[in-house]
Amino acid sequence: MSELLVCIPTYNEALNIGSMVERVRSAVPDASIMIIDDESPDGTGEIADRLAQADPRVTVMHRPAKSGLATAYLEAFRIGLDTGYERMVEMDADGSHAPEDLPSMVAASVDNVGLVIGSRYVPGGRTEGWPLRRKVLSWCGNTYVRMALGLKVRDATAGYRVFTAEALRSIDLDTVASRGYSFQIEMAWRIHRAGWEIAEVPITFRERVAGASKMSSSVVREALWRTTKWGVDYRTGRVSAPAAAEVRADRPAR
Repeated sequence: MSELLVCIPTYNEALNIGSMVERVRSAVPDASIMIIDDESPDGTGEIADRLAQADPRVTVMHRPAKSGLATAYLEAFRIGLDTGYERMVEMDADGSHAPEDLPSMVAASVDNVGLVIGSRYVPGGRTEGWPLRRKVLSWCGNTYVRMALGLKVRDATAGYRVFTAEALRSIDLDTVASRGYSFQIEMAWRIHRAGWEIAEVPITFRERVAGASKMSSSVVREALWRTTKWGVDYRTGRVSAPAAAEVRADRPAR
């Protein structure tokens, strides 16, 4: 069995999913791919089924309604952990995350690194196709996360990631509360607090060329509210500081 599971949530991605699976297969030929489709009315699920019929390393999870990115990843992670995968990837289906970056991201997932982020805001990283307003919003959001949580990550809101199974097991997925944009922040925050290192690999994030974005003002407001609450809890001692030494002491040597 492959050690790598690439998790790709979809909702109305009929124009993109075929090419994305082909590119992932080319970039990481030994990886398994799980498509999580939320009953897309444009036929994405049916296309995914045909891809799975043609490739035994592609599987499809059909969910009965649009349930959001966070629950899609959490369900896929649980299946991946139960099946025995060593690493699990988050990536969008719309082409904004280039599968060609996966080899370098997986290569950075070593030693005590529990999370690798495909980052727009480290040297070499950038965005293409974004208006100035969106660039400013993203930059300010990540700056606020660093200030509120003391999280030394340049791109905590990024959705292109490689998690190790050990790190995911250490953070209790059943208690992850976020369901929107704040999911990415919460996962990085939990990984950090569990004592794992977080690495950032530069990527070029390209705005989608087909289909519609799922971003909305409500998910941004949720991220702001949750980050503020986590920051207050952390600063007032309601949650503990990272305990990296204790985590490493309990972990078997690689």
